[in-house]
Amino acid sequence: MPSTVLIVEDDPHALELVRLYLDQDGHQVLVAMNGIDGLRLAREAAPDLIVLDLMLPGIDGTELCRQVRQESNVPIIMVTARVEEEDRLMGLEMGADDYITKPFSPRELAARVRVVLRRTAREQSERTQDELKQGPFTVNIPHGTVHRGSTAIRLTPTEFRLLVLLMRDPGRIFSRELIIDRVFGYDFDGFDRTVDAHVSSLRRKLDSAPGEPRFIHTVYGLGYKFGDA
Repeated sequence: MPSTVLIVEDDPHALELVRLYLDQDGHQVLVAMNGIDGLRLAREAAPDLIVLDLMLPGIDGTELCRQVRQESNVPIIMVTARVEEEDRLMGLEMGADDYITKPFSPRELAARVRVVLRRTAREQSERTQDELKQGPFTVNIPHGTVHRGSTAIRLTPTEFRLLVLLMRDPGRIFSRELIIDRVFGYDFDGFDRTVDAHVSSLRRKLDSAPGEPRFIHTVYGLGYKFGDA
C-alpha cells in the first residue's frame, strides 16, 4: 500500500518538482499551498509523512508543526531557507524529524522521505516490547507516552526514539554515530551538534533538578548512556 505524503509549500515551482519526484517513488501525494490548508489536510487525511516549508502564508511552518505535534507523531521533514544552525535546531525542537535547506535537490528530498518512512516502518515492526521501566520512568512504546511516576512527560518524536534507544540497554554507551544511525536513519554534516541538542533537551525534561543530570550521562569522548546515578 503506497504511503501518503503531504507537501505544504507556497512556491508552486518547488511544490510541483517535489510532487513529481514523490509521485515517481509511488507515494500518494497531497498538496497545500498555505498553512491553514496544510493543517486541515494533516488532520483530515492522516498522512504518513509531511514535507513542511517553514515560511508559509496563513500559519507559518513552525506554528503548523507545533499544532500537528499536539495531535500526532507523524514524521515531519521541514524545508527552510534559513541556514543558521539555531533556526534548524529550533525546528527540530518543535518536533520536526529532519530538515533540508533551500535550494535543495528534489532527488535528495525524495531519498530522505524514503529513509524516514523505512525507519518508521521498522520501528512499528520492532515494537515487540510494549513497555520499558527504568528508575522512576515508564515508557509505553505503542502509545508513545512517558511518565515519571504519575507525571506525564511530553517529548518530541525524536526525543522519544532517543529515550527508547537508551533505556532498552541501560549502561551501554551509545556513540553519536550510532545514535544518528538508529534515531535519525542517516548522517549528514553538522548532525553531531544536533544529537547534543536533543540530549540536552531530553535531560531538561527528565531531570527534576536543573543542572544535575541523573539519568542520561555523558561519557566524554565516547557518547551517552542511560542509568540512575
